[in-house]
Amino acid sequence: MRALILSLTLVLILGLGTAHSAPVKTHLPGDLTLEEAQTILTAALHKAKNIGIPMNIALVDAGGNLKIFAREDGAFLGSIDIAKKKAITARFFNMPTSEFGAAAQPGKELFGIEATNDGLVIFGGGELLVRDGVIIGAIGVSGGSVMEDTAVAKAGATALQASSTSFKKSF
Repeated sequence: MRALILSLTLVLILGLGTAHSAPVKTHLPGDLTLEEAQTILTAALHKAKNIGIPMNIALVDAGGNLKIFAREDGAFLGSIDIAKKKAITARFFNMPTSEFGAAAQPGKELFGIEATNDGLVIFGGGELLVRDGVIIGAIGVSGGSVMEDTAVAKAGATALQASSTSFKKSF
């Protein structure tokens, strides 16, 4: 009898809790949305096409979790991991990988840091994604030279700024 009363009580509590509670938000307001990620990815892919180098492009959210990824036909397989790690490195340390790498050179204070966090990438091609002064993620690009990767990553990051500005103007 006691078990029956306990079971009924749990059913009532659980049933009432879900029937009358507000919807649970699963997306934080300061995080990269899928729509933004698609806009950034499209701009980066367009820049890669203009350069003529097949690229791997990874975007991570504010928590450093993979949000969206594209591997162009013919892009190096080994660059998949590099693109993801460039995005993660930029987000984990809140700076472009080119700036982070400058502080990690021999004789500098962060020398050797690339061996931490399951491997970091300390050369250009990782850029922060910033909306309204808040870091909401990062983009990492790999497949070309460091200069080409950086240009593609910056094209993606710039597209976020442009889309944020036009979004604000529509209100």
